[in-house]
Amino acid sequence: MGAIPADVDAEQGPPTAVPLAHFLAALGFLLAGAVVLVAGPAGRTGYLAAVHLLLAGWVCVTIMGAMTQFVPVWSGVGLHSRRLAVWQLWLAAPGFAGIAAAFLTGRLALAPVAGGVAAVGVWTFAYNLGRTLAAVEDAGVTERHFAVALACFVAVALLGPVLAADLTGGVLPVAGVGHVGALRAHATLAVFGAVLATVAGALYQLATMFTQTELGPVERRFRDAETVAYPVGVGLLALGRLLSAAALARVGGVLVAASIAGVGLVVVNRLRTTRVEWNPMLVRYGVVAAFAVAWAASALIGWWVEPLGALYGHPAAGPWLLAGLVGFVVAGTLYHVVPFLVWVREYSDLLGLEDVPLIDDLYDGRIARVELALLVVGGALLVASGSSGLAVPVPWASRAGGALLAAGVALFAANLALIVVRHGGLVKGDLLGVRG
Repeated sequence: MGAIPADVDAEQGPPTAVPLAHFLAALGFLLAGAVVLVAGPAGRTGYLAAVHLLLAGWVCVTIMGAMTQFVPVWSGVGLHSRRLAVWQLWLAAPGFAGIAAAFLTGRLALAPVAGGVAAVGVWTFAYNLGRTLAAVEDAGVTERHFAVALACFVAVALLGPVLAADLTGGVLPVAGVGHVGALRAHATLAVFGAVLATVAGALYQLATMFTQTELGPVERRFRDAETVAYPVGVGLLALGRLLSAAALARVGGVLVAASIAGVGLVVVNRLRTTRVEWNPMLVRYGVVAAFAVAWAASALIGWWVEPLGALYGHPAAGPWLLAGLVGFVVAGTLYHVVPFLVWVREYSDLLGLEDVPLIDDLYDGRIARVELALLVVGGALLVASGSSGLAVPVPWASRAGGALLAAGVALFAANLALIVVRHGGLVKGDLLGVRG
């Protein structure tokens, strides 16, 4: 994948209604997850419900839609099956929602069933994209990261129903692997394998494409090393946690943190040399770079001390910084991908025949700036509330931070949804008519 390929063929991907349906479903999960996070039940069940709504529902469904659209487009190969691209959403989305509902209602017997449905949807996605990637003759850095991510999606979907069944049936331990080890491996493969491997691979492409620049010699050497080091690190970190081998997990953690720090610095350098005017999307990638470097520094400390129990890096800072890293990558990408898909569908054929809007004109830039401020300030207040362990508790900060965060999420979702409503990108899409 080059910076801006000249031979991009949008016809290689599925009908735009397919990825747009994924993105709209993901926005629904984002809103539900924000509500549960801010106003849901306290304790472990509320936390697990929020995690599955936000990580599986919002982030992973977004990734599924984005990869289904852009792997064929950027890699220059046809999507293996358009029909499977539809079924993956119809299976995964209800499955993820069912898992969250099981935790929220306390009906844990439903979790293995919902988890099984979600797993079939995820495996359908992995099979479809795996067959698509297999047709790529000269795989680049992005394709290789995506292949690692797909393998992790498969493993995560395998462990998920097993963990859900163990909550009620006691199916673990098996071969010396207990619930805690399997849970740690499941979380590791989900966050650092399925999600961050996709993010890292995409950032090489997006950071050059959206800034209209190319990687320098030092960046290319780092990229080649990171392409090997990162998947090895994820594998060692997950295996070490599965087997409760702290030394193995520590080595993997160092490789993962160093790789993410380097990717963040690559993004910083691309933004520094950008040839385009700054917009809400690039601002978010600037935030992403800052979060990546800060998270990596905290993770190196946290994992050196406790590589098994500190799932997401330093216990105090890791989860917050990681949430910012992943959240702003997804948000920044959606601010380009959704308008791009709608523009291609509705206006590309009219170019040169009549006045058509620019891609960035399809969303409201003022709303984007306001919701960005709300998300940053709301997140900062939540950290200040003391729930992260970073600051002296401030009683009112938690309520105010949650309210601002919820408002920012609502504006973000509304801004993107209005693109589709106003410009008809999905209304005309006939998912039932997709043939694969």
